[in-house]
This record gives sequence, C-alpha cells and structure tokens, in this order.
Amino acid sequence: MNILILGSGGREHALAWAAVQNPKCDRLIVAPGNAGTAKIAETARLDIEDGAVVAEFAGENSIDLVIIGPEAPLAAGVADVLRDAGVLVFGPSAAAARLEASKAFTKEICAAVDAPTAAYAHFTDLDAALDYVRAQGAPIVVKADGLAAGKGVILAQTVAEAEDALRDMFGGGFGAAGAEVVIEEMMTGEEASFFVLVDGETVLPIGTAQDHKRVGDGDTGPNTGGMGAYSPAPVMTESVTQKALDEIVRPTMAEMARRGMPYQGVLYVGLMIADGQPRLVEYNVRFGDPECQVLMMRLGAQALDLIHACADGRLAEAQVTWAEDHAMTVVLAAQGYPGDYRKGSVIGGLDALPSDSFTVCFHAGTALRDGQVVASGGRVLNATARGETLAEARDRAYALVDGINWPEGFCRRDIGWRAL
Repeated sequence: MNILILGSGGREHALAWAAVQNPKCDRLIVAPGNAGTAKIAETARLDIEDGAVVAEFAGENSIDLVIIGPEAPLAAGVADVLRDAGVLVFGPSAAAARLEASKAFTKEICAAVDAPTAAYAHFTDLDAALDYVRAQGAPIVVKADGLAAGKGVILAQTVAEAEDALRDMFGGGFGAAGAEVVIEEMMTGEEASFFVLVDGETVLPIGTAQDHKRVGDGDTGPNTGGMGAYSPAPVMTESVTQKALDEIVRPTMAEMARRGMPYQGVLYVGLMIADGQPRLVEYNVRFGDPECQVLMMRLGAQALDLIHACADGRLAEAQVTWAEDHAMTVVLAAQGYPGDYRKGSVIGGLDALPSDSFTVCFHAGTALRDGQVVASGGRVLNATARGETLAEARDRAYALVDGINWPEGFCRRDIGWRAL
C-alpha cells in the first residue's frame, strides 16, 4: 500500500514508525512531517486542512490509504472530501468530529443517551457565565467550546480564577474556540485514556493509557498538551473498561449513527474513575498525543492492519494481539512551555540513541536546519520505551532522555508515578 499520514507531531512519527514495520507498507509519505519522520518516510509540504489539495495529492501519488493525525483537518472536513474522491481514509467526518470540535455537542449527546459525565452549563454570554460561576462556587472547570490545541481547559481552584478564564475566553484569548464556553463541575478520581476503533458499526478496544497533563513533577503547574504517558493504565480494570463500553462508548456511537453521522476512526475516551465508576471527561476524535506513542510501541506493525480494517469497514473480523508488556513516553519540552518558549535551539546526541523495538525517540516539534535537528515547537521529543514491567520501561525511557544533549529542554522526572 501507498500510505499518506497527515500531521507533524510525535503522534504522526509514532504512526509512521508502526506503519513502516508492516510489510503491507510499500511507500509512506508524511505531510508535513518533522525531522524524525524524514528519516523513515518521504515528506510533502501540503495544506493538510484543505481537503481538495490533499485529495489531489493523493490521486497524483496513487495513495491507497490516508491516515489523518490531528483534529483540525478532521473538523475542517478533509476526510469527507477524500471519501467523496474515492480515497480510503482513516478518520471521522466533519459532522462526527464535532465530538471533539464542540464540547457542548458532546454534552448534548451524553444527555441524550444518559452517559455518566460531569454536570454542566453552556454559555454564549460572559455575564451569564460569570453569574453561574459565582452561584456554583469553586473548584470548577471552564472549557472553551471549540478546538484549542489541548489548552482550552482551565481547572479553576477559585471563583476569581474562573472569572479570569471566562474573561480571557470571551475576550478572544482562545480565538474562535472561546466564543462559546462550557462550565462543568470538578470531577474527582483518577483520569485514564481509553482508545477504541470504530468503523460505523463495530467498536474495537485497542488499549488504555494515562497521560500527565500538568507541566511539573507531582502534577503541579499549568495544564499542557501532555508531558508523558504510559500504557496500560492499571485503573482501567476489566470491570471499568466494560462499564465504559456499555454506558458511554457504545450508546454514544449508536446515537451518532441514529443522527446520520456514523463514526469511523479512532475515538479517544477521556475518563475520570472513582470507586470503580467511569465518567466521561471528553472525547477526542484522533489518537491522543503522547498516548499514541505508547500505544504504537505496544501494537507495533499490527497497528496498520487495524487502521486499514477500520477504514475499510472490516473491524468485525479484526482482533488485537497484546503482549504482556508496558510502555512509557517522556516528553522533552522547550524551556518556558506551555508559556512562551524559544525556537531554533540545536539538539545533540540523537544519532547515538538506540532505536529498536524497545526504545525509540519520537520527534514532535523538530525541524532540520543546515543538517542539524532544531527545536521548532513547545513539545519537542518523546523518549519512548517498552519493557516487561513499567519500571523497566521507565528506566529505558529515562536512559534515552539522559542521552540527549539539549540544555534548552526540560522534562518531568516522575512519569508513571501513579502506577509505580
């Protein structure tokens, strides 16, 4: 197969890494890619949010399968354009992508199927939202309704903090994403990420993980796009997983189909678990980043077979073969992230790192400049490893971190602490 992956982050590097291990992959192109994907695949400069451009490129290059990594092209309807052009694509329609593109829409779906989630209210007016927060008190969660690159969620510990967040959102601090706001109760418990593939009818669980959103050790500091992850998540017991499927995922998928927007692709189910009961935090309509990195480490070459079956409507005949292993990824970020950070610093030591079925340093925000790898984003590298135990995976991942020469970067040193 000739395969095109859209995206430029660590998620896309991990997807590419898994794809090239599969003998079905004859040619792989990543658009736009990064310094890491450039070592294992061709790269192309495309506007990945323009469906017509992507469809034309796919036709010119005899692409058999397009895998859409980030949420923005999905919300922009790129998958719809590709399907209309007869191109096999992995990723939901723009209508189905509203499960991530609009938090209010997701809450409406949850209410329709009685899926357990946080109590909430939806606002388009600042004054009404401020009145609601003052009446409810804190702690409370303030969410920009639209896509905000994983940063549109404020866990406000005080009313004043919630008020500031609302003024920022309605004042344009999150662009169009903050024109509408969802305010939720603060759920307590342990968070976990649950991933399923859906082909419109069949739901196939493909793994669990736990992300670390706060920037600092001990889960301190502001929220980020994710500072590390591990898989599997011990809190996702067989009982919790079954409840999540029966009470949240399958009813949601049935309701989407009933509304004429059947879901196809990967569904990231963000859960809060307390006393063995899962409640929905959010849906994402793509692989989480950095959770994708640990899932790909554990799935390996079969990931492409599963993705292909999903896109082709053959999930009912697919199955996941899991090894009894664990994986961990540690994010190296630019100093200052998630606030202001400097781009362009040179990263050394990468060529000397091991890269095999147990350890890989996935690239996220990197670029090539004069033959050197430089930082081009906030989250820059993902030191990823697997092992028979989580402790073994952790030791291998941090050994990778310690082999990288990048004074301008930093990482958390406690990834996996809940399980370990």
